Order: sequence, then structure tokens, then C-alpha cells
Amino acid sequence: MPEANASPSTRDPAKRAPPRWWWLGLLVLCVLGVGTYLLVADLGGAQQPAHKRGSELPDKGVPVVVAAARQSNVDVYLSGLGTVTPLNTVTVKSRVDGQLIKVTFKEGQFVHAGELLAEIDPRPFEVQLTQAEGQMAHDEALLKNAELDLERYRTLFAQDSIAKQQVDTQAALVRQYQGSLKTDRGQIDNAKLQLIYTRITAPISGRVGLRQVDPGNIVHATDQNGLVIITQLQPITVVFTITEDDLPSVMKKLRAGDKLPVDAYDREGKVKLASGFLLTVDNQIDPTTGTVKLKAQFPNEDESLFPNQFVNVRMLVNVEKDATVINSAAVQRGDQGTYIYVVKPDQTVTVRLIKTGPAQGDVIAVDSGVAPGDVVVIDGTDKLHEGAKVQAIQRATGEHKSG
Repeated sequence: MPEANASPSTRDPAKRAPPRWWWLGLLVLCVLGVGTYLLVADLGGAQQPAHKRGSELPDKGVPVVVAAARQSNVDVYLSGLGTVTPLNTVTVKSRVDGQLIKVTFKEGQFVHAGELLAEIDPRPFEVQLTQAEGQMAHDEALLKNAELDLERYRTLFAQDSIAKQQVDTQAALVRQYQGSLKTDRGQIDNAKLQLIYTRITAPISGRVGLRQVDPGNIVHATDQNGLVIITQLQPITVVFTITEDDLPSVMKKLRAGDKLPVDAYDREGKVKLASGFLLTVDNQIDPTTGTVKLKAQFPNEDESLFPNQFVNVRMLVNVEKDATVINSAAVQRGDQGTYIYVVKPDQTVTVRLIKTGPAQGDVIAVDSGVAPGDVVVIDGTDKLHEGAKVQAIQRATGEHKSG
């Protein structure tokens, strides 16, 4: 038998202490309990009515930026795409054949009408002039002698010493020599003109291009390239197009004698290059595009416009006085049409259908649907709907001046 007073150290080890894994089970039970409580609390909150949940948190509304509608003058513009076209472009050619002995212009130089550009060897034409003058002197002597003979024949005929036929023949000879003198004078004038043509002058004022022929070459009146091209830059024109629907308003102004201002902008339409006025309208509409060509003229004193340059054109055709305007960002478009959000005194918004007019800069005229003083949402509209509560942030707007 085992001894009754055996020490604990001699007892069975499995019965000395409780199992070590009991505390892991206790931890798992605690986690499950907490998770179950949170799940039940969340489901209870989700099942709570929406009006009760909202009452627990204050509803400050959707923050939006607003600005008041106001009255202002609005400039009505027509826009189009245009190409800079010089008033005159001339290819300078020689009118006579000969050797080019001198060029007096520099490429890219501005020249005035009548200014000397080049010279052709004048000696062959001087010889022709001398020959024509000699021929005329010869024929003048023959005419003088024939006239003296005619006077003598008439005296003899009066004395009945010669026949009438001899007098008539001499008279015809005088007229023949007179005709020869007219031809000689024409030959002299032609020789003088050819001699003048050896000095090639600028037919118009403008900027010369690149030289096409170097001195020393033989030039001909039939040469296609010519000597140089002169382009008139001051003033200069722009040919642009507008739609046929806009043509009546333009013609009405022209018939009234109004001079319509026209501005030319760069390719991106941001930088104004020049200001001018409408010169004329083409006499027909292009049926393929439904547009009509217009021509505007610009002083181009700073030469900001260059031939064949592409420009954007804006033409002022009218000014709407005291129009109701709003910020263009407020205008929305949907299935129901064009609309805006108007803030009511209770800080809720309502949808207002509008009819828009011309736009200028960041404002647009409204023909109907809004009145001066109405507070309009211009930023944050993507979060709004009819009756939505908003928190309005006012944006200050300066007075717009028509220009």
C-alpha cells in the first residue's frame, strides 16, 4: 500500500495543476461576445428610421458657391475662321529683254511705289532710239522738199503750164511723207519707252520677298518667276466666314451705314493681334458649307498680321443694353432643357428652366427664367437636386463693361 503521508512531489503529475489551454478558450468566448454585440448594435441602427437618424446630426446643407444675377450690357459677337490676305501682291517682271546689270533692293525691304528696284543694260535701246530719230530726220527732209514742189506745181497749174494730174500726184506724195513722219514719231516714242523700261521700279508700296534673279543674268519679259514679289502689308485684309443664318444681322448693319468692328486673334484664340473693321461681304453663299465670305481690313501698322496667316475672327454686331446676366458656370443642360439652380430664402434650391442669349467672357445673358437679384448656384451643382438644402458661399462679381 502507498504511504498515507507521501509528499506532493511524489504524487501523479497529471493531477498536480489544471490544463494550460483553458485560458485560450476563454479569450475566444470574449471575442465572440464583443463581435455579436457590435453586429446587433449596427443592425439596430440600420433598422432605425431615416428621419430619426438624421435628427441626431445637424444638417448644414451642401456647400455651394453662389452669385446673384445682375444687369449689364452684353456685346454680341460673331466668330469665324479667317486667313490673312494682302490687298495687293505683285510679281515684278521686266518689260524688255536684256542683261540685268544692277539690283538696288534688299530682300525683305519695304519699298515705296516708283522706287527703283533694278536696271537692265540700256545701250541696245539707246541705239534703237538713235536710229528712230535719224529716220525721222530723213523723212522730214523729204516732206519739206515735197511740199516745196507741190507749191511750185500749183503755181504752174494756175498758169496752165502743167496738168492737174501732176499736181494731185505731188499732193499725194506730201501726204505719204507726212504719214511716214507719224510712224517715225511712234518709233521714237517706243524707243524712249523701252529705254524707260530698262529701269524697273516698284509698282506698289510693300515688302519685297526673296530675289529671284541675280545680276548678270539675261532676263525676258516672258519669264514666269519675275525678279521679285512685292506684297502690300499696310493695310491688310482678313477673309473669314460666317454662317448664312448670321448674314441678315450683318447686312442690316451694313445697309444702315454702320462700321462693324472686327478683331483678329491668334490660332488659339487667346491673344488679340489686331483690330479693324468689316470691309465687304461676298455676293454668294457657299451651298456646300452654308457659309458666306467676309473681308475685314486692318491697319497692321505693327505688322502683326502676315499673308496666309490663320486667325480667329470676332466681329461685334450688336450690344444688348441692360441684359440680365449670370455666370456661365451656372448653366446646366439636361433632358428637360437648359436650367439653373436658384437658392430660395429657406436655403434650399429649386430648378429653374431658362432661355439663354449671347455670352461674353465668363457671363451669359438670360432672356427668360431669372431676374436680377436671384441667387444662382455657380459651383457644386453636381451634388444638387430639387429641394436640396445648401450652405451658400457668396462670390463677389464686378460690373461688366461692354467692350
